[in-house]
Amino acid sequence: TMKAFTAATIGGLGSLTGATIGALILAMIEVLASSYISTAFRDAISFAILIIVLLIKPSGLFGDSSAEQERV
Repeated sequence: TMKAFTAATIGGLGSLTGATIGALILAMIEVLASSYISTAFRDAISFAILIIVLLIKPSGLFGDSSAEQERV
């Protein structure tokens, strides 16, 4: 369930298409990381990506940013 939350957050919580694309992006990154780095770091890398996405674009890749603008 944590990986599903990570994928939905990457794509954007308000967008089904974004969540699907976020899941595909997360899966590709996990496969590449486990083949090139190590399978032991697969979960750590996925959560590091979650933290990076939240720092750079908190609404996700396809999320609605209007809520962020209302807070300001």
